[in-house]
Amino acid sequence: MQINGINGAQPVNPTNQVESAKATQAASITNPTDQVDISTEAELNSQTVELVNQLEIQDLPEIRTDRVAQIREAIEAGTYETQEKLDIAIDRLLDEIG
Repeated sequence: MQINGINGAQPVNPTNQVESAKATQAASITNPTDQVDISTEAELNSQTVELVNQLEIQDLPEIRTDRVAQIREAIEAGTYETQEKLDIAIDRLLDEIG
């Protein structure tokens, strides 16, 4: 193909397009990927935290499923929240923040 310009007919060099495409392809192949290296100290810290969490879970009291069921029923019936319970909760909150 030729393009006529000020200097007359000039060939279009299709190799520039091919080289450009090759360069783009090579760049996409050689792009580095992200990598994370975790230090030994960080790994040990993570394991320690996990172990502590497991121990804390073991120290929790058993769930009283019968009591949970009673409270759920009272909430659904609308009888769980009483003025007395709200007053106690407010007093405890004020003691905690005061």
